[in-house]
Amino acid sequence: MWLTKQLSDEAILKELGGRLAALRLARNLTQAQLAHEAGVSKRTVERLESGEVAARLSGLVRVCRILGLMDRLDALVPLPAPSPVEQLRLAGRQRKRASAARETSAGRTRKWTWGDES
Repeated sequence: MWLTKQLSDEAILKELGGRLAALRLARNLTQAQLAHEAGVSKRTVERLESGEVAARLSGLVRVCRILGLMDRLDALVPLPAPSPVEQLRLAGRQRKRASAARETSAGRTRKWTWGDES
């Protein structure tokens, strides 16, 4: 099954859990062995594989490390790449915080234009 935005959170968690279980079995590890090597409880492995929402993200990272999936986590949440204009504006500095939309004196959000429209 492909993970799409139309799937419910529960369906996605169940699919990811099933994939983790399949990878564990392909490496011929029991849940207890995986838990021991990852430094988590067996119950954490059970929760991850069943798709329960109570599992911690740190447990997932530890299990992924043992199953050799760390390189794939980069694809899960890639580094944000600023646009070329943003790179020039920042001049090597990193952005520290978000900003809200600016408002005009009338209290409306300004819409940017090229300046040649009437």
